[in-house]
Amino acid sequence: MNCSKIRVALVAGGSRGIGRGIALALAESGLRVGLTYKTNRDLAEQVVTCINGKCAHQAAAVPLPLKAAAVPMDVENRSSIRKALTEVKRCLGPIDILVNNAAISQEKPFDSITDEDWDHMMAINLRGPFACCQEALPDMIRKGWGRIINISSIGGQWGGFNQVHYAAAKAGLINLTRSLARIYSACGITVNAVAPGLVDTDMAAAELHTPFGQEKVRNIPIGRISTVEEVAAAVVFLASEAAGSMSGQTLNVNGGMYFG
Repeated sequence: MNCSKIRVALVAGGSRGIGRGIALALAESGLRVGLTYKTNRDLAEQVVTCINGKCAHQAAAVPLPLKAAAVPMDVENRSSIRKALTEVKRCLGPIDILVNNAAISQEKPFDSITDEDWDHMMAINLRGPFACCQEALPDMIRKGWGRIINISSIGGQWGGFNQVHYAAAKAGLINLTRSLARIYSACGITVNAVAPGLVDTDMAAAELHTPFGQEKVRNIPIGRISTVEEVAAAVVFLASEAAGSMSGQTLNVNGGMYFG
């Protein structure tokens, strides 16, 4: 690939779980990848080390050109977002592809969700992606090309039982996706969402160990939960030239749990 054609992706929340899988898959597809973390610096650096071709089993290899970088970012803090994007741009180049994956979840009955729980959930899972989009869009507009991919959830499509605030934030993220697609698609920037169902990550582990979560698994049409790699493959497609006519869409990766 011509170096001048290499794209740069930023994966918010790329140190573990789905974000880690997305970062690795995007790098494998030939992109330079910046990934953010809030507290898991060691895990983020492990992902970067593997992408940059200096894993433990390759310790004697000649160092390769920088393909990835990890930067701290607090999605609740606008100045932290700006600083992270500036650092990725310095290390790898202007950001062409933004993947909003940083998120939290919380299992809690509706009548015990506090105002603080609600505000914290919205700040990370909805306001954070909104701010990241605002900060990343100017460079995409200048170049006339960009990809924004928001990681939503099946919860944002069919509602939440013990995660009402989580489901509400993820539903808002889907509508943010549609709104931005209406505004920016004509600028060469596609905006799409990926909505996973149950995925084999530590974030989902708490739910999967509840009777309600176990019942969900039993009712998945494909008979199993999805893998991180399957979600990452959907993101790689949406980030590609081949997905240039897709915008404002929500791509479901849920094993047939929801058809909407």
